[in-house]
Amino acid sequence: MIADAILLLHVAFVAFVVLGLAFILIGKLLTWSWVRNRWFRLIHLASIGVVVVQSWLGVLCPLTNWEITFRAKAGDAVYSGSFISHWLQSLLYYEAPAWVFVVGYTAFGILVIASWFWVGPRPFSYQNDH
Repeated sequence: MIADAILLLHVAFVAFVVLGLAFILIGKLLTWSWVRNRWFRLIHLASIGVVVVQSWLGVLCPLTNWEITFRAKAGDAVYSGSFISHWLQSLLYYEAPAWVFVVGYTAFGILVIASWFWVGPRPFSYQNDH
């Protein structure tokens, strides 16, 4: 059950990164002000930044490591379990050479950086503390 919860968290993280960029770009066209929120944008940029750096270093995602650990402790030799976990795993994990992921993550990271210039976040607003 813990492994499934970690898988769900992992899928939510991926959805945040992917859909975050989609919403930023759509928000530019539809003039949604929230897509320029600096905290949202910083967290989004940091999220893909971590993924890109991990891929360059050949480091496996900690969420993947934790999920594998809990599945092994539960005695799961393969990804088995609930219907939802099966399909979430199918969406998240797929076979490809490592370089494909490095190129894909890096290209996506470049798009996120480019979105900072096309859809610039608002500056932090500072309240008068006096």
